[in-house]
Amino acid sequence: MTTIRTFSRAFALSALLLAGVSPVVTFAKVVGVSGNVYQIAEPDSLKELEDKAASMDLNESIIKEETTRKIEQYRPFNAVSLPPAKEDRTSLVDMTYMLEFDIPDGRGGILYPKGFAFNPLEYVPFTRTIVILNGETENEVDWFTASEYYKRTDVMLLVTDGAWKDLMYRFKRSVFYLTEPVATRFRIFSTPSVITKKDNKYMEVKEIHVDKKDDKKRHN
Repeated sequence: MTTIRTFSRAFALSALLLAGVSPVVTFAKVVGVSGNVYQIAEPDSLKELEDKAASMDLNESIIKEETTRKIEQYRPFNAVSLPPAKEDRTSLVDMTYMLEFDIPDGRGGILYPKGFAFNPLEYVPFTRTIVILNGETENEVDWFTASEYYKRTDVMLLVTDGAWKDLMYRFKRSVFYLTEPVATRFRIFSTPSVITKKDNKYMEVKEIHVDKKDDKKRHN
């Protein structure tokens, strides 16, 4: 504050000189002290600003850390956990869908009536393979990394359990959670499961039994 006050005085003096006003130099004489003397209680403005800035930085840091923690621990409310497959099994899922309500044509008529059946695979191309596994089960994770699906770019990976961020870094690919609507639509009952398109009407679901690590040791 001493530096700031010195600068202020120098600035005021310079302003007077520039304005053509000569400063008046006077000499003061000490005449003693009359009355009580008090310390200046006015807070330091610069110090207040610094404290306020520090408080804001701390709050932003706390909010950022809390947001990051919530994102890393994110799990959809309708995520599904499934048991491991007890045996290899293949099934076909008919993707035909029946409308549960009328779809108007916007001109007072009906474009598609309730009960109209259609199969989306006949209209929308589906070229991806979906792999579903339990990200907390080491034998399923090991199965995936050793499988043909691991390096394929057309594979979409869904997990029932496990931290998505850890799995994303481990697999070096995007990871999504299996949710109840998807599990119900494709009739997924266990993990690992692999979903592929079959003709233009069905989706083929393969449930794959993977031995536990203890089982592997006993088999050797």
